[in-house]
Amino acid sequence: MKHNEEIEVETVAENEEVTEVEETEAKDAEVEDTVDTDEEMHAEETELTQLKKQLQEEENKYFRVLADYDNFKRRSTQEKEAIQKYQSQRVLTSILPVLDNFERALSVEAKTDEAKSMMEGMDMIYRSLVDTLKSEGLIEIESLDKEFDPNFHQAVMTDKDEEKPSGVVLEEMQKGYILKDRVLRPAMVKVNE
Repeated sequence: MKHNEEIEVETVAENEEVTEVEETEAKDAEVEDTVDTDEEMHAEETELTQLKKQLQEEENKYFRVLADYDNFKRRSTQEKEAIQKYQSQRVLTSILPVLDNFERALSVEAKTDEAKSMMEGMDMIYRSLVDTLKSEGLIEIESLDKEFDPNFHQAVMTDKDEEKPSGVVLEEMQKGYILKDRVLRPAMVKVNE
C-alpha cells in the first residue's frame, strides 16, 4: 500500500508540475497575445495617424485650390470692370488735341458777320462734342486759382504774384482731363512761387 501511496504522491506531483508548466505556457501565450495585440494596436494607431495626416494635407490642398479659384474669379471680375470703365480711354486721349484746337479757334475774335456765323456753328459743334465726352466720363481738371497738385497738374512755369498765396495756379497753359477716376492728361500750368 505504501507503494500505491508513493505512486499517487508522485503522480500528483507530476500532475502539479504539468499543470504548472501548462499554466506557465498559458501565461506566456497570453503575454505573447498581449504583445501581438499591442503591436497590432500600435500599427493601427500609426496607420490611423498617417491617414489623418494625409486627409489633412488633402484638405489643405483643396482649400488652397478653392482660394486660388476665388482669387482668380475676383481678379477676372475686376479686370472686366476696369476694361468696361476705361474702354473709351484711348479714343478720348486721341480726341483731346481736337478739343484744344476747337478752344483755340473759338478764342479768335470774329470781325465779319460771316466769321461770327461760322464761330457760332463751331461753338455749337464744340459744345455738342464736350457734352458727348462728359457723358462718357470725361471731366475737365479745374486749375485756375487752385492749389497746385502734382497728381493733376504739370508745372511748366513759375511766376511771382504778391496778391496770391504761394503754390497756387496762376495760369492754365493747356487743360487737363480725367476719365472717371484716372488722369488722362495733367493740366499744364504756371504756378505762383
